[in-house]
Order: sequence, then structure tokens, then C-alpha cells
Amino acid sequence: MLSPVCVTFDVYSALVDSRRGATAAFAELAHRHAWNVDPEELFDGWDARNKALQATIKPFATYKALARRALEDTYEELELDVDAAADTEYLLSTIDRWPHYSDVPEGVGSVAEGFPVALLTNIDDDLLARTDVGFAFERAVTSQQARCYKPHERIYRYAEAVLGTPLLHVPASPRDVEGSIEAGLEIVRIKRPVQSLAPGSPPPELEIDDLRELAGLLS
Repeated sequence: MLSPVCVTFDVYSALVDSRRGATAAFAELAHRHAWNVDPEELFDGWDARNKALQATIKPFATYKALARRALEDTYEELELDVDAAADTEYLLSTIDRWPHYSDVPEGVGSVAEGFPVALLTNIDDDLLARTDVGFAFERAVTSQQARCYKPHERIYRYAEAVLGTPLLHVPASPRDVEGSIEAGLEIVRIKRPVQSLAPGSPPPELEIDDLRELAGLLS
């Protein structure tokens, strides 16, 4: 049984279906611009570039700034001649409509009955404040606060300094799993669609299919 001082949750892979939400926004943009482009292709290109920028950017830049650069590069690659800054503003304006997974309210709520809970996420504070994560969290650690992005070790160390140790982190994405393991955190990975671990990546000791399983692992 696990006995952390706080249980942290990733947001945009573990709690919120960001792919579904952002792809819907890209579908609307494709309709507005009369493009014959698959919204999934737009999302995949933007998301991959966004994550690559997060891994390499120096000095630190906000999520909004990186999202804009990633969309500019995606549009250039696809030869789409439109205002990427305006489209980024629209994309991020829809973040309050990105759906959370159905197991979040009960799953996180059960954990919160016995342990402090918090968010640990790559996002700007104002964007997180507009996100419906499915539970009323009172504490959050963001990349904007830590001035770096997961999977960099520094954001996990910052979370420990703010929230205490030991933490139990609940990631879904491969890079968050790898980063939290390398930082020495205990983790329980929540399996989510299109979040498969890469071959050769460090396997988590514990995985669950539904957040409602998590409380039963804690003591």
C-alpha cells in the first residue's frame, strides 16, 4: 500500500482528453478556412511540435507562446497561409470545453477523502484556471510556476518543495511516466487512449485502467 503526503495528477493526458477537445477546435478552424485537412493531422502536427519545443526551449517561454510557435510551424509544413496567432488564440479559448474523463469525479474524490490532492501539469496558470478537470482541486503546480516543463526533473523537484514528500504522481503520457520515474517519484499510471508507452521506456510498477481503482491502492 502507498502512503504519500500528497497525490498529484497530470491534467491534459490523465484527467482531461486534450486530444478530443483540441481536435474539435481544429475541426472548426478547418471549416472556417474551408480546408480539406484532417483535424487529427492538424492536432498531431501541432502537439508533436509543442512537446518538442517544451523539451528544448531556453530560456523558459509560456505555454501560450510555445503553442503559437508550434502552430506556425505546423501551418508552414502544411502550406496553410493563415494567421497562426489568431488560430492559436481560438484554439486555447476552447480549453474550457475540453472534456474530462468520466472516471475523474469519483476516482479523484475517493482519493481526496484520505489524502491531499493536487495538479502537476504543463500549462499556464490562467489556462488551467479555465479548464474543467472534473474535480475541485485546491492546489496546483504548473510549468509556469516551475519555469520548466515535464519531463524535466526540475518541475518534479519544485512540486516536492511546494507539496512535500513523498509524492505519488498519476501520469498517463509516456514522457510524464519517464520523467517522474527518473525523478524518483512513486507513480501509478492511468491508462488512457493513444497514450501507449514507447518500447524500451521504463515501465511503471503500478498501472490502472480506471481512476476509481486508485483509492484502493492507498493506505
